[in-house]
Amino acid sequence: MGLTVLLPGRNYPATMPLLTFAGRAAVQHGWHVRAVSWDAPDLDTEATVEWVGTQLAEAVGDFEGRVLVVGKSLGTCGAAYAAARDYEAIWLTPLLHLPQVVQAMSDNTNRQMLIGGTDDPAWNPDAARSTGATITQIDDADHGMFTDDAVRSAEIHVEVTREISRWLGNT
Repeated sequence: MGLTVLLPGRNYPATMPLLTFAGRAAVQHGWHVRAVSWDAPDLDTEATVEWVGTQLAEAVGDFEGRVLVVGKSLGTCGAAYAAARDYEAIWLTPLLHLPQVVQAMSDNTNRQMLIGGTDDPAWNPDAARSTGATITQIDDADHGMFTDDAVRSAEIHVEVTREISRWLGNT
């Protein structure tokens, strides 16, 4: 299929459930996966967008072909780089309180999926809809896709993985 790049959050590495299962779903659908690891510096929004874009560029490297970006939280600041290169994208708990991120997602003409929870302060349903992306909204889920109930939290991760797999299968 192509290359999937997993962009982590500030304190959410690619070994955490959302990115691990997204990567496994991508492999199941024929994608090769590269997981990015980082110690993100504290920068202003513009510099953060540039820094994440640079990390994405380095992960893609000289790969020529179809690219899918899966970004979690801070990783969604890679949306501008992805849009400029017409990459497909899955954005997990996107930082929709940042206008630059919303605009970049709106500018991307390729297919995208946004997944967020109603108890996540970074999630904004109106901003999500404005991007034109496929949206999955999880009731009561926080920024890590957890609730106070352990079983419901596990179910949420299954639900998110199922939605990602379904979306990947609709290529």
